[in-house]
Amino acid sequence: MPEQHGPAPAQQTFAQRARAARDRVGLTRPVAGGLVGRSPEWIKGIESGAIGLPRLPMLIRLAALYECDVADLTGDDRIAAASYTKTAHAGLPAVKRALTTYRLTPGDAEPHSAEVLHARVGQAWKLWHGAGDHRSRVAALLPDLLADTGHAARTFEGVDRRRTLVAQAQAYHLAQLFLAFQPAPELVMLTGDRSMTAAQDADSPRAIAGAAWYMNHFYRDANEAADARVELAEQAASLLRQDDEEQLARWGLLQLAVALSFAKVGRAGLAWRYWDRASDAAGRLGEEYAHPWLVFGRGMVDAYALTMHNDLVQPGKALEVAAALDLDTVPSHTRRAYHLIEMARAHGLRGEGVATVALLQKARSTSPETVRFNMHARMVLPELARTGPRTVRDDARSLARELGMAV
Repeated sequence: MPEQHGPAPAQQTFAQRARAARDRVGLTRPVAGGLVGRSPEWIKGIESGAIGLPRLPMLIRLAALYECDVADLTGDDRIAAASYTKTAHAGLPAVKRALTTYRLTPGDAEPHSAEVLHARVGQAWKLWHGAGDHRSRVAALLPDLLADTGHAARTFEGVDRRRTLVAQAQAYHLAQLFLAFQPAPELVMLTGDRSMTAAQDADSPRAIAGAAWYMNHFYRDANEAADARVELAEQAASLLRQDDEEQLARWGLLQLAVALSFAKVGRAGLAWRYWDRASDAAGRLGEEYAHPWLVFGRGMVDAYALTMHNDLVQPGKALEVAAALDLDTVPSHTRRAYHLIEMARAHGLRGEGVATVALLQKARSTSPETVRFNMHARMVLPELARTGPRTVRDDARSLARELGMAV
């Protein structure tokens, strides 16, 4: 029998490997964070274990920065495919065909009027924000809605065409939301670009503001530079008047977009300065106000403060915000589920697995498809199912399987 020389050395964690890799190349946390578009607190969270394995694109960026392989950072920790791959909705092929099919000859049917198209788009927004499988319901409408708004925009002229283009921009917003967190990033960019083009062709500051809000989401998810996101939002906001309720709501929404962009890269002072502007706009609109499809209002502004604290790696402050939130003031099942996921993320940053799973279960009961297609939920649930405290493993495994995630 071989001679024993004491216990085997403990396997290094990802956090320990990340700290060692940064030390090896001689980078401080502020410098490392700045080079990957994150705050020093985020780097600290990675190295303390408060933040788990980041998504694969960020792992690749960290490995390049630290001059090592991804495997040097992850060690023997397995990266579950389900954690890093986006799940495809059954309606994706039909929506993709609708976006990539070009009608080069006029159709025989008369186009629907702008009034009819706006009513159909409005109904689709109600389904998006409603209870149940919102993605599935909207996916069933999108192919015809995209085709009909396109046909009308090519047929009409003058005022009717501009009004139709506004409806078309909103149809593209819905397509962009449907495509988000699915394996079709090129289509998300395509729909964002088309919505902005339609809004500009309509010469509508309101439509341009809506397009800028959704493009801002895409840029943040793609880790584009904050300055580009901020410039787009501020240009769109400059077109709006603040003495008109509809335009004030969109102006406030764009202030919130800038706040979220700065929080994402750890620039807390600027983030909260713009959040204050959004909060002031919500206050001027009234405590009960909520935009019918953008959902901007008091409840939305307050709830996004939770996301900002999470991005700034301030889970304690995030949970203080969560304790004061009344999500019933957010008139959207999808939004409420998203904010519940953000509450779960705050508890996860503190290593509180029981609360994390409980909130994800609540989010699922609020809007199943919001959780199923949320990347944070897809990362954390399989991990908790494998390595979480014994008291939460079974619940995490059950929820992950219900949502179609491999565990």
